[in-house]
Amino acid sequence: MHVNWKRILLVGSDIVLGTYIVIAMTAFNKKSESDIVCTQVNINVQDEATNGFISPQEIKGRLVRNGLYPLKKELRYINSREIEEKLRQSPFIKNAECYKTQDGHVWITLTQRMPTLHIMAANGDDYYLDDDHRIMPNSHYTSNLIIATGWIDRWFARNYIAYLSDAIMANEFWQNQIEQINVLPNGGIELVPRVGNNILYIGQLPQTKYIAQRKQLVTDYANRKMDRLQKFYKYGLSQAGWNKYSYINVEFDNQIICKKRKTE
Repeated sequence: MHVNWKRILLVGSDIVLGTYIVIAMTAFNKKSESDIVCTQVNINVQDEATNGFISPQEIKGRLVRNGLYPLKKELRYINSREIEEKLRQSPFIKNAECYKTQDGHVWITLTQRMPTLHIMAANGDDYYLDDDHRIMPNSHYTSNLIIATGWIDRWFARNYIAYLSDAIMANEFWQNQIEQINVLPNGGIELVPRVGNNILYIGQLPQTKYIAQRKQLVTDYANRKMDRLQKFYKYGLSQAGWNKYSYINVEFDNQIICKKRKTE
């Protein structure tokens, strides 16, 4: 069979030439960043209604103060990476993304850090812990979080009290019942309920030097104590009365020690 190499080469050349023309025309018609000016900045703060730490107005102000607000700047002079890095420096921002579009818009999307526990320690510390157990400074945030008080340093808050709070919040009954965790000078844990004028004592949290085991150890301990408390609530306090006892101690696994009110 005779192959017409000349014809094949001509057809191949036509295809390459056609592709080049299409690319060249597209590049010619498409504006470069040097010709485009930012006409609109879109700032989206996710979970703004629930977290409430930051607002689009605050983000705009932060960028203006640092000379990074992109409005009316040419796209080629807008550094998306620099904007992201500056915004991530905020203690309330978990993640920041910034990108530019050919219509002259700059889009900024922010994810806020989620506070889960409010620490008000006896040493004067006043801050939040987020869902990654990282410290957040105090702010105007007013959501209904568990408050931890008493003898708590920052290491103990992040490595033990945070796991206790997580265990409470994972239980539907107790997340609506417990409003405060109080740490005594000896490390004993008191829980203050929303309903009933009494204090719940669960003893000292188990401790370990092994970080990988710490969460499970505290969680299992808390679940065991709260399970016993929930049964006592159901079968004991429901009949004896919510305010019969001022102090309920479940430190020991084989007994529940209750202290009656003096008025009883």
